[in-house]
Amino acid sequence: MHIPDGYLSTSVCSATYAVSTAAAIATFYRAKKKFDDRFVPFVGVSAAFIFAAQMINFPVAGGTSGHFVGAFLASALLGPAVGFWVMAIVLTVQCLVFADGGVTALGANILNMGIVGGIVPYFLFIGSMKILPANKKNHIALAFFASWLSVVLAAIACSLELGMSGLIPLKVVLPAMTIVHLFIGIGEGFITSAVFAYMLNARPNMIYAFLKNQPKKLGMEAM
Repeated sequence: MHIPDGYLSTSVCSATYAVSTAAAIATFYRAKKKFDDRFVPFVGVSAAFIFAAQMINFPVAGGTSGHFVGAFLASALLGPAVGFWVMAIVLTVQCLVFADGGVTALGANILNMGIVGGIVPYFLFIGSMKILPANKKNHIALAFFASWLSVVLAAIACSLELGMSGLIPLKVVLPAMTIVHLFIGIGEGFITSAVFAYMLNARPNMIYAFLKNQPKKLGMEAM
């Protein structure tokens, strides 16, 4: 999922950098408003967990491996604006310090994992929870599905970028990437739903997506 240097064309790199930069500007002030003495430590712990979890690979069929992304989890716990910035910072550190993903492809990696894999599934989650009964069981089940979908959507976006760059024909890379990430997404779903289940039992008032659905019921406003 982390695209290295040399895989994307100049036009695709430029376009993805433009989209990711626009998203960073659009979310900056909204994210900044949420920071207070209570919220900052939670953001730091969440970012550290996602960073560490991304470093652990698990085997997938065919000799391939996958790792936790955490994009939807970041948006669900912290809100889409802060979640995007957490993913952008994590991906930038991985790129510059660990050479995990290329500098020229950083815009694409942030777009794929921070926006397509984080913000889009978050709003699908919120929209679905407005239809379903707002109980813990549905939140956990839908968190599993949304996090699974986040990985699949990010893989599709990555495939489109590789195809448009002319590196690999789209008819080859799209099914190959999508099929593998259908399985990787299952691991993502289990980790995300486990964290969700724990937080719902221990500190539901710290889950942005949960508060967004029922702030009045909990007697408090979403962060």
